[in-house]
Amino acid sequence: MKPFGENIWLFDGPSVPFFGLPYSTRMTVVRLNDDELWVHSPIALTPELQQQVSGLGTVTYLIAPNKLHYLFLAQWQAAFPESRLYVAPGVEHKLTRLQPPPVICQQLAEMESATSPWTGDIEQLIFSGSSVMQEAVFFHHPSKTLILTDLIENFPPEHFKSWQRPLARITGILAPNGRTPLDWRLSFSTRKAEARDCLGQMLAWAPEKIVLAHGLCIEKDGSHFLRRSFDWLL
Repeated sequence: MKPFGENIWLFDGPSVPFFGLPYSTRMTVVRLNDDELWVHSPIALTPELQQQVSGLGTVTYLIAPNKLHYLFLAQWQAAFPESRLYVAPGVEHKLTRLQPPPVICQQLAEMESATSPWTGDIEQLIFSGSSVMQEAVFFHHPSKTLILTDLIENFPPEHFKSWQRPLARITGILAPNGRTPLDWRLSFSTRKAEARDCLGQMLAWAPEKIVLAHGLCIEKDGSHFLRRSFDWLL
């Protein structure tokens, strides 16, 4: 459990294989009013982790930010049956594979920040323009932190074995110059204007820090890093 700002904590889980590379996992927990907890991209739940999180407040909102980050939702809903699940576009088709299937409470794409249950603390938008996946991105106002999942990956080179590093470099996911993975970048080729509008909103938030699900997070000059990482789009 690592504090990352006012009422925001990061939890790192074990790595999982993805396209032949070891991908670290990371969960973000934000404490809202009345000690409600907003849990982004839940990682594998262990008794120790459950105790740590419960010590911060009441798990109220579970967030599945894209269709690759959903595997542990059933564990969390079983452990915290009063929690409510919010999912990004495409996740709902994945949930039938989980046992028991989680209960879908709300599609994030149908929500406006002004009417969300966490309004005032967190804003959100759906980063669109890709033909393969949309991601829900969030901005935590009190800590001025942008919370991303796969839109930027920023692995330290030593995270990979020597023979894996050239592939990671070609993909564009090595720190300190991490960016959207190459395969996902290519999927924006016909709808870049739509993606640029989303990027414009993120830059308007003027983040100071950025949480990344994979690799090194950004603890200062977040807006500068964000603009540099999306130079392929600008």
